[in-house]
Amino acid sequence: MTTRFAVDDLTIHRIVEQETPSDEEAYRPQVFFPDLTDEMLEANRGWLTGNGLDPIYGNVLLCYQTYIVRTPHHTVLIDTCIGNEKNHPTRPHWHGKTDATYMNALAAAGLTVDDIDFVMCTHLHADHVGWNTKLLDGRWVPTFPNARYLFSAKELAYWEEKHAKAPIPYMTDSVLPIVAADRAELVRSDHALDDHVRLEPTPGHTPDHFAVRVGREGGGAVFGGDLIHSPLQARYPEVSMRSDFDKALAGRTRRSFLERYCDTDTLVCTAHFPGQSVGRCTRWDEGFRFKPAG
Repeated sequence: MTTRFAVDDLTIHRIVEQETPSDEEAYRPQVFFPDLTDEMLEANRGWLTGNGLDPIYGNVLLCYQTYIVRTPHHTVLIDTCIGNEKNHPTRPHWHGKTDATYMNALAAAGLTVDDIDFVMCTHLHADHVGWNTKLLDGRWVPTFPNARYLFSAKELAYWEEKHAKAPIPYMTDSVLPIVAADRAELVRSDHALDDHVRLEPTPGHTPDHFAVRVGREGGGAVFGGDLIHSPLQARYPEVSMRSDFDKALAGRTRRSFLERYCDTDTLVCTAHFPGQSVGRCTRWDEGFRFKPAG
């Protein structure tokens, strides 16, 4: 499994935390993708098995990972996965885990938590903010002590309002401690960090989800976060997953994103595709095909 890519004057590292088949009902294909028909599933089951469906249970298979980009100016970390010692009672593979997988992968890339200049959370869901913090002497503190954490201001406001009505555990342990530590930088979803790193609005999965674009126009790489979860959604961009905030908008965003990067030299770095998560997009009838780069 390739975990390091060079593009333009950038180096990209994949930091994989978890890729575990699950027999949970939530990962059954037509539960995870409510719009998926029997005919669509069966027509694609052959190529999807091992690439989006696990061969053990036949359920949706996801990778949970971080990307780190070394640019000439900064070291940028995109999405922080699940985290350790976090409260996820309905997710047995996430709940209260204490493994060293994530930190070992960081070390294998030649990096430490002190090396990260910016953390960018494409959106504020539990599996994209977990390593924002770590538990130290009973307190949640920033895992990356030298980093500024970029959150969409609109996205944060949405989740703060929901949290005020009914507490959300990951807001308590992984998001609000960053704000309290004065490490959060609230930005628009079209923010440009510098000439190498800029955000692209990709709403739908959440109210103000963003993608991260790095490198030169027509090349470089783009990190899509949760605008797409499976190669199946490249084939059928209008098929949304169960927790999309606005399913119709998510479908339009996904198609627009794939159109923009189809048949270009831009590396598409997906958050959840299992196995080889980095590749390029080509056309496939009315949809698109994801072709791994490694």
